[in-house]
Amino acid sequence: MKTARQSFAALAVCLIAMVAHTQQPKAPPKPAVSPSQALLDSWNDIGRKLIAMAEDFPEDKYDFKPNPSERSFSEQLLHAANANYFFINPANGEKMPPIEDPKRDQFKDKAAIVAFVKKSFGDGATLIKKKGDSGLNDLFVVANQQTRFSDMAWGLIEHCGEHYGQLVVYYRVAGLVPPESRPKK
Repeated sequence: MKTARQSFAALAVCLIAMVAHTQQPKAPPKPAVSPSQALLDSWNDIGRKLIAMAEDFPEDKYDFKPNPSERSFSEQLLHAANANYFFINPANGEKMPPIEDPKRDQFKDKAAIVAFVKKSFGDGATLIKKKGDSGLNDLFVVANQQTRFSDMAWGLIEHCGEHYGQLVVYYRVAGLVPPESRPKK
C-alpha cells in the first residue's frame, strides 16, 4: 500500500511539473519568410546539394555511367546547370541557351564543371533576389508560352531535385556515399 501511495505521489509531482512547464510563456513563433525568400532558400538548397556533389565526386569517376544509355555523372551536372539558364536568360530578357546540353569536352576538368554549376545557381540566386516579392508574378515568354517568374523558378528547382536524386544513385552504384547521406559532424 505504501508503494502505491509513493507511486501516486511521484505521478502527481510529474503531472504538476508538466502542467507548470506548459504554462510558462513561450517565445512566439518566428514569422514566415517572404515568398521570394522561400523561393531563394529552396533554390540555394538544391544548388548547395548539387555543388557539394560536384566538388565531392572523384574526378576519375566524372565520366561514370551506371548504364551505357544514361548521361555520365558530369553530363548530369552539366544538364542541370544549363537548364537553369532556360529560366535565368528569358527572365533577364536574354537569349535562350542552345537546346542541346553543353558537351563534356567543352569543360577541361572537374574544376571547370564545378565552376559552371556554381555560376548557374549563383546567377539564379542573384535574379531571385533582384526580383523580390514584387517580381514573383512577372511574366515572360518561354517556347511561345507566357510563364510566371515564380512558376518557372519552382519548376527548375524541382528539375534539379530530380537530377540530384539520379546522382544519389550514381554515388551508390559507384560504391560511394553522397554528401547529404553521411553522418553529420
